[in-house]
Amino acid sequence: MLAYARTRVLLTLPVLLGVSLLTFMILHLIPGDPARMLLGDMGGGSAAGDVSDEAYENLREELGLNDPLPVQYANYLTSALQGDFGRSFQTNRPVRESIAEVLPYTVQLTVVGLGLAVLIGGLLGVIAALHRNTWVDSATMAVSLVGLAMPSFWLGFILIQVFSLRLAWLPSTGSGDLTTLILPAATLGLVASGVVARLVRSTMLEVLRQEYVTTARAKGLGERIVIVRHALRNALIPVVTIVGLQFGALLAGAVIVETVFARRGLGRLAVESILRRDYPMVQATILVAAVGYVLVNLLVDLSYAWLDPRIKYS
Repeated sequence: MLAYARTRVLLTLPVLLGVSLLTFMILHLIPGDPARMLLGDMGGGSAAGDVSDEAYENLREELGLNDPLPVQYANYLTSALQGDFGRSFQTNRPVRESIAEVLPYTVQLTVVGLGLAVLIGGLLGVIAALHRNTWVDSATMAVSLVGLAMPSFWLGFILIQVFSLRLAWLPSTGSGDLTTLILPAATLGLVASGVVARLVRSTMLEVLRQEYVTTARAKGLGERIVIVRHALRNALIPVVTIVGLQFGALLAGAVIVETVFARRGLGRLAVESILRRDYPMVQATILVAAVGYVLVNLLVDLSYAWLDPRIKYS
């Protein structure tokens, strides 16, 4: 397994290289000059034309924007490989420090949202499979379809309206204690639970038709033991796969959710940096998100052997 993990890690390096290159190219295709935007902010909102050409050229030189694009990318890549993502154009702080401050909030939100998605979706999927072709099956699948169809920002607004404004049970914004986490995590989890529920239902129905499940029932084992120990564990491999993919979707959804709930996080930092043309910050946030997605999918692949001992890694 260790040899397989090393191979997978090596194979991810070209993926991360491609992500960094694509991000760099897209950023430099977006209209807007970071130097002029920064000089405008420093001048209290004065027009770009009020800034002297000398100050403008000096700032571009200081930021390294006068270098050819291949040189800029090579400099960025060399520094990134050493763990140095440069300094923010806007704050002049090391990018690494800014990301370290907000990353725990995004990880917390994503993990709790993913946990809710697995819990709610798994429960709905098992219930639907055990009551196939009944009103219970139809009702649970209808609930999962609502989760699939509802945009996360719209669900977030509904939860704020109900639980914050009307009932006043939970805060609608912020990123302090655990109470500020409930509504954003529920927004992410409820949206993702629809995918998990439908997949759990289909895999459970397939597993329940297998001969070993029939044999377990014929031996007189209780239905709960048959479902949990024999059926559910063997149905988890496709579910674990989709959970790994959903992690990336939740990371992307965190951008919207963090904005709706005015919550600190990597996604909100990336959006603000894009609007300000803060190239070092944008490149670093996207690369960190890509690394997280790759690592989670590696863990998903390694978990297959634990779920099914018949799987061997070569």
